[in-house]
Amino acid sequence: MPLSFKSPWMLLGFLLLAAVAALWWWADRRRMRYAVRYTNLDVLATVVSGRSWPRLVPAALVVLGLGALLLALARPEIERTILEERATVILVVDTSRSMQAEDVEPTRLGAAQEALRTFLDQAPDDLRVGLVVFAGEAQVATPPTKDHELVEAAITDVDEFLVFGGTAIGDALQTAVLLGRQVTDLVPQEEGQTAAPTLSPPTRSLAQSTEPDESAEEDRSPVSILFLSDGSQTRGLLQPLEGAQLAKEAGFPVYTIALGTPEGVIERGPFGGAPGSQDSSQLIPVPPDPVTLQAIAETTGGEFSEARTAESLEKAYDNLGSRLGREPGQSEITWLLVAIAAALLVLAAAVATVVSPRFV
Repeated sequence: MPLSFKSPWMLLGFLLLAAVAALWWWADRRRMRYAVRYTNLDVLATVVSGRSWPRLVPAALVVLGLGALLLALARPEIERTILEERATVILVVDTSRSMQAEDVEPTRLGAAQEALRTFLDQAPDDLRVGLVVFAGEAQVATPPTKDHELVEAAITDVDEFLVFGGTAIGDALQTAVLLGRQVTDLVPQEEGQTAAPTLSPPTRSLAQSTEPDESAEEDRSPVSILFLSDGSQTRGLLQPLEGAQLAKEAGFPVYTIALGTPEGVIERGPFGGAPGSQDSSQLIPVPPDPVTLQAIAETTGGEFSEARTAESLEKAYDNLGSRLGREPGQSEITWLLVAIAAALLVLAAAVATVVSPRFV
């Protein structure tokens, strides 16, 4: 863990501390040299060897305590990841019919729900989290909020958003971008407000008319989008890479996860209806589309991963939950060293009371 100091010149005090400690050691050795004579040298040697080292313990603790104080005066800082100001993660989850495939246990949607809970467990308490669900169209389940219990409740009830109307990846990305702009562009809302924001419906002209933001790469916003889907685009006004372009221009990296295996299938009833017991029902392949999702991640500066099992999906969300919304920073630990110094000096006094009570 890298360590730096705001007042490094205070470390010169260690030279003075070392000089004082050496002087004390020399004086103590000189005093022992001129100790009173004792006729039985063997007994004296036994007494000295058995009792000399405890006298050094209080002095050593005092030196350590003073050293800790000197470090505190130098105002040390450690590098660590800290929560970004107004950090926000927009969770986007595919709830189309293909998410009922059982190639990922118990189903793709069930594994996604559990992984989302893992993400919330790993996320900082002050991280704002929003939830967007989509199939043939995108819907805001929860706006960005620090109330993670509200988001978790929406995740539990995500089945209510299950729509058998296709997969609109581009529109879902646009909805997530508009939701993220509630944090970066609009006036701050009161803490704890959870009312869903008003979002305009997806329009192709928005993607075509938006001019590139050259500063997006340099001044990236604190908003990240975590996007999970298990299929290819089949509906929607915006194409996936058009939605990705919107995220790029907003400076929102999109972290994509392709869920499922090429062998995934769902059952379709006769005439394209819901599955049933009729002989005419058939199995429809629903493989994921990793190529498109990887392109989205690369376009926006995010990351792409594949999850073919519930375990790998949960691991991916666990990893992202401990990273997203954080940035490298420094924290001063002066208070910690002052507390250590105080504890060492108090301990030195206590030990001195036991070892050399006549000096206390």
